Amino acid sequence: MKKIAVLVLALFFTTPVFSQFDFNDQDAGMLQGGLGTSWINGSPYFTFRFRPEVAVGKFGMGLDLNLEFNGDGIRAEDFKTVGDYLAIIRYIRWGHKHDPLYIRVGALDYATLGYGNIMYMYNNSPSFDARTIGLSFDFDTDKFGLETVYSNFAEPGVLGVRGFFRPLKFTAIGDIPIIGGLEVGASYATDLNKNAAVLGGYTDANGKFVDTLTTDRPQIVSADVGLPLFKNSIFDAKLYYAFTKILDYGQGQSYGLLFNMNFPLLDIKMKFERTMNGKQYLPSYFDALYELDRFSYSNNSVSSKLAKLQNADLEDDNGWYGGLLVRVLGTFDIRGSYQRLEKSPNSGLLHLGTEVAPAGMPFLFRAGYDKTDIGGETEIFKLDDRSLFFTELGYKPYPFLIVSMVYKWTFQPVYDANDAVISYEPQKRIEPRVSFVYPLDF
Repeated sequence: MKKIAVLVLALFFTTPVFSQFDFNDQDAGMLQGGLGTSWINGSPYFTFRFRPEVAVGKFGMGLDLNLEFNGDGIRAEDFKTVGDYLAIIRYIRWGHKHDPLYIRVGALDYATLGYGNIMYMYNNSPSFDARTIGLSFDFDTDKFGLETVYSNFAEPGVLGVRGFFRPLKFTAIGDIPIIGGLEVGASYATDLNKNAAVLGGYTDANGKFVDTLTTDRPQIVSADVGLPLFKNSIFDAKLYYAFTKILDYGQGQSYGLLFNMNFPLLDIKMKFERTMNGKQYLPSYFDALYELDRFSYSNNSVSSKLAKLQNADLEDDNGWYGGLLVRVLGTFDIRGSYQRLEKSPNSGLLHLGTEVAPAGMPFLFRAGYDKTDIGGETEIFKLDDRSLFFTELGYKPYPFLIVSMVYKWTFQPVYDANDAVISYEPQKRIEPRVSFVYPLDF
């Protein structure tokens, strides 16, 4: 009962933005900029930020130029790699998720493939100091379609593809409501980064990491089917089932229900799922903190997501997942999801988020939290190397001016002598900020 109570509280006080819950792309342009001071792990920096967003029809673009400097000049970590320069372009998009055509290049904050059994709320830039440019490309012709995700144009990264078709749409009964929407899909995902296959190594006398034990990169395949139960202008519901196999390792299954309610001033979206997992299998392998978990060398030892997969030795380790999103008046969001396996002691996966920015009101509040490998529910809100967190509380003395305080618990990369990332360590950012916001109407 205690675990169920924690789950219910998680759902109602803060949804995953998996593919069915995507509200991230902006429809309105905005010119934003700000000045402030940041304390990064206790060291002060002056900050300048320029973050305009442009939206014209289906086209959208956002920039994110962030300069941090002190008496020694610009902070070196801000522009250390090619990816840091590319990341000034936060995103370029065409359309929105679930449109007939959707393209997004840039930051992928919560990318999900299909029903999330392989890729769930994947974040290609969990570290502010190691931002990357990725791609999400989808199309849907009503009869068939494709979803794709690629994480990093600067170097090999995570690749995910899902193709789907609606077989009855090719027949005379394809126009029958409900049954005509039967959908069948197949997915493939892998990580092309060389560190995805590293299990052991050391740093040599020059400080360069040398791998000594490698294996094949993870490759995951999946088949799924979805059946609408009913659909009208206010309510719709869908049942789905997915079978997933990690090649050379284990397999799992999941089935669940998606339920949406769309009222003029209120949207509610819910997802409930049951997972059934075999030995050497991890559901949602590419999750919010995968980029941090992929590979780490610290204290003369290597840890990796692949090693965790190899050590997942519990048979029939089933679990539950629940997610909820509530959007009020198009401006007030409450989001939360929680997943846990029944036998694995450190299998909790949590996402919380909220944004309160009422039009015409002089305040705003934003917060987001992701945590993986949760053991006991008492550690859910403990910030550590398995957590991402941010919060902003602001006041608007004028409609175009925001005075706010920002706190971020994020990560900074640790480099070897060859400027290769070998691990991440937690980073605390405290930012008193003054921002100028002006709408761009076209």
